Amino acid sequence: QVQLVESGGGLVQAGGSLRLSCAASGRTFSMYAMGWFRQAPGKERDVVAAISRSGGMTYYADSVKGRFTISRDNAKNTVFLQMNSLKPEDTAVYYCAAGGGFSHLKNAYNYWGQGTQVTVSS
Repeated sequence: QVQLVESGGGLVQAGGSLRLSCAASGRTFSMYAMGWFRQAPGKERDVVAAISRSGGMTYYADSVKGRFTISRDNAKNTVFLQMNSLKPEDTAVYYCAAGGGFSHLKNAYNYWGQGTQVTVSS
C-alpha cells in the first residue's frame, strides 16, 4: 500500500513556474514507477509525465515537452514536477500516481493522490 500526497499547486500567471511535489508513504517507493496526470473540468484525466523506478527513463506528453520536468528522490520518497512557461491551458487538477511498471497509461497505476489545483491566469 502506498499513500500519496501532492503539494505545490496554486495560482500563477502565464509564463510563470510552479514545482509540484508528491510525498509517498512506505518503504518501497523505489519499487514504483511514478506518474503525473492532470484533469481539467469536463475532460479526461490525461498523462503529463512519467518516470521509471530508478529515474532513468522519463515520458512526457507532447503538450508539455520542453516545459515540464519530472524527477524523483528515492531517498526522500518524493517525486517532483517542475513546470515552466505555464500556459492557461495547463490549468487542471494535477494528480501523482504510483504503479508497478513504467507507463503513460492510467490503468498501469494503482495508487493515486488526492490532487492539487494548478490555475494559470492569462
